[in-house]
Amino acid sequence: MREKVEVLITLPLPQELVDEIRQFSEFLHVSVAPARTGKDVPEELWKKAEVLYTMHTLPEPDQAPNLRWVQAYLAGVDKIRADPLFEREKLVLTTMSGANAPQVAEHALTMMLALGHNLPKFGRLQHEKVWMPDKGLRYIPRELRDSTVGIIGYGSIGRQLARLVHGLGAEVLAVKRDAMDAHHHGYHVDGLGDPGGELFRRLYPPEALRSMVQECDFVVVTVPMTAGTTGLMGETALSGMRSTAYLVDVSRGGVVDHHALIAALQEGRIAGVALDVFPEEPLPEDSPLWTLPNVIITPHVAGFSPQYDQRANHLFLENLGRYLSGQTLLNLVRKEREY
Repeated sequence: MREKVEVLITLPLPQELVDEIRQFSEFLHVSVAPARTGKDVPEELWKKAEVLYTMHTLPEPDQAPNLRWVQAYLAGVDKIRADPLFEREKLVLTTMSGANAPQVAEHALTMMLALGHNLPKFGRLQHEKVWMPDKGLRYIPRELRDSTVGIIGYGSIGRQLARLVHGLGAEVLAVKRDAMDAHHHGYHVDGLGDPGGELFRRLYPPEALRSMVQECDFVVVTVPMTAGTTGLMGETALSGMRSTAYLVDVSRGGVVDHHALIAALQEGRIAGVALDVFPEEPLPEDSPLWTLPNVIITPHVAGFSPQYDQRANHLFLENLGRYLSGQTLLNLVRKEREY
């Protein structure tokens, strides 16, 4: 009889989701030890574990000799992928990319509509108890319909955003690492996104980023953090944007160069920005971004959703089934691309 696969969960999951995992297969033995650090996990659990479901709680390389697969609870794994643990041959890491796509895409859409319809300005007027004077002349919205939306990073989030804005009448342009392959090969929620690559007018390689942003009324950044994407939206790309265009960043802190961004905002070279991620979090109190009039700041919350745990569990179970049957796992992190 086949030996059971030892699964260790270090997340504080609701009991019904733990039960869902336990009941998935008779060939699983599931242990739960919620922990913030590897030291908080009992040694005997590390020794047995073959599969680890975690946010960022990892063992020392010699603590878990049987570990073969780590399923991360988050889509972004830039904080854990460089851990010495992953130098071990045949140990694989998978992400939760796709499970957060619905809420992050909705957040980005919310920010686009808020910027296009002058909500930062109205917020200030409300705070000052001022009725907008000459509103017939001063309130000029940027409608999403018939606008051009550029999406930097055409993964699960970018594809779901494309579906949303395309449905509202916008034209979609996108930047993708491999612009010759329009298909999405990772996990996506059924019925969402653009898995076949059918919703954009044109797909650009990263080298043509500046050419793309020149055509856009809205630019949305959704790429993962890698050596190649650090500072990707810097002076060169920002200087290509229209002065009437808006930028939305739901990627990772450091993809957008904030020194170049602040200068572009102060000089009126772009119309405004909505930021959910920052190179330093929390955003320092002395940052000019707090007081610039055309900025919306949210504290890295775009991925929050009451449905996230359930969607994450669905993806984990899909991968567990693949693991048990020897199939390729979804959302495998490849060292050469860093995500």
